[in-house]
This record gives sequence, C-alpha cells and structure tokens, in this order.
Amino acid sequence: MIKKQFLKSKPVCKVTFSMPAEAAPEAKEIQLVGEFSEWTKSPIEMKKLKNGSFKTTVNLETGKEYEFRYVIDGERWENDWEADAYRQSPIAAEENSVVSL
Repeated sequence: MIKKQFLKSKPVCKVTFSMPAEAAPEAKEIQLVGEFSEWTKSPIEMKKLKNGSFKTTVNLETGKEYEFRYVIDGERWENDWEADAYRQSPIAAEENSVVSL
C-alpha cells in the first residue's frame, strides 16, 4: 500500500510504503529498494509493526515516476499490490512496481 502526502512548501512528497502482514507472514525483515535508493546499493529498512506489517516513509521529488520493489528476508523480491503501475524490469524477466508523483 502506498500513501502520498504532498508538501505545499516544497516539490516533495512524503511517500509511505507498507507491506501488509498477509503478504509476508513469516518475514523477519523487509527492505524497500528502487531508483530512489540506487536499488540494492542503499536499501531502506522497513519497520516491522506490532500487527506484523512493515512500513517506511521516504521523501521523493514530485513530478516523477519511480520504480521500486520490496526484498523480503534478503531473498524474495515482491511488488506492491497497490502500485500506481507496473513496468518491465530491464534486468530481469519480472515487472517492477511504479509510484507516480
């Protein structure tokens, strides 16, 4: 799930990325990776909540689209079930999630 909060004072949007517990019930850790984190160079750790879901908030520049995915326990790559769009990955046979700002 993606929640967007556009700032009036800057061309920035606070984007909250969430992975529900039912999407990865056994997950110990989830990282957010994408164009904004240079994919796996600077993964963003997501916080595990008491209800078993994972969440993180990232400030992203508005007027752009960003491809991203979630990495579960360092092994399994997942898309966001409610992404704005999906785009074919240039390096894999899978699609990436897209958030549009």
